[in-house]
Amino acid sequence: MSMSIASHALSLPSITKCNDEGEQERANMALVFDRYRAKLTMLPKEKGWITENLYMYQGFWHQSSRRISVETLMALQDTFKAHPTDIYLATLPKSGTTWLKALVFALVNRNQYTYNCLSTHPLLVSNPHNCLPFIETEIFRNTPTYVNGHAPRLFATHIPYTSLPRSILDSGCRIVYLCRNPKDVLVSMFHFANKLRDKSRGLMTIAEAFDLFSKDTVNNVKRLAKFVGHPFTEEEEADGAVQGIIRLCSFESLREVNKHGYLRDDIPNDAFFREGKVGDWTNHLTDEMSRILDEKTEEKFYGLDISCKSTS
Repeated sequence: MSMSIASHALSLPSITKCNDEGEQERANMALVFDRYRAKLTMLPKEKGWITENLYMYQGFWHQSSRRISVETLMALQDTFKAHPTDIYLATLPKSGTTWLKALVFALVNRNQYTYNCLSTHPLLVSNPHNCLPFIETEIFRNTPTYVNGHAPRLFATHIPYTSLPRSILDSGCRIVYLCRNPKDVLVSMFHFANKLRDKSRGLMTIAEAFDLFSKDTVNNVKRLAKFVGHPFTEEEEADGAVQGIIRLCSFESLREVNKHGYLRDDIPNDAFFREGKVGDWTNHLTDEMSRILDEKTEEKFYGLDISCKSTS
């Protein structure tokens, strides 16, 4: 009888076997981290939420030295083989991943398990993450979750679409994408990170979390460079050219340069540099003013695609 993810995850192996598998996974993790360590030294980095640092890879920030990490992503891109019948659940962290895993697992396996209150349905006795694995963790396993021929294989991932292994993009498989209100993601991620954060680093404040969460400047600078016909080369990215331009053009840098002097006789340079902060409107507009502007904005822009596109 073929073995599904649920029967595999919920079988009751001996304690010795569990310990052996855990040791093997940790050994495989160490090998992967060591294999890609040199590449990390070439990537831009930023202060991390849970780990000490985040690393910019292919336009997105990733943690390191964990099961779901930039090293794991690189290894998957090099080795993972998708099947046309696979189903992948793609989410950002803290965007409903656990719920979506449970939902899809129950849907696909509804003829295999009953789900009344007296049943031993896997979702009634185990965490959804045990029933539907991340592809990021699959690479550490000596024994694959699914036996040969099992279909469909159900996997989840936090990998951005453009960084998915080529075999997934070329396989014709199904990909389910779930997004969530960014404000809710921020709050959920803030609490989640503080639960897993090393105590020696102290708890993160909501202000620190907001600052990290709202930095998407690098991606947009790269998109803008490409759109105007001057994309960054891989060598430039590795050398920190993107971050250099961001620092050069930062509000703080420009305000310092323009503290004195005049653009013209009647316009001082510092007139262009007041606060430069997102959300300063809340200090000046009433709730009624905000509501009216929201209505006008929706009225004028609803249904319009205002992203960068060439008109040629």
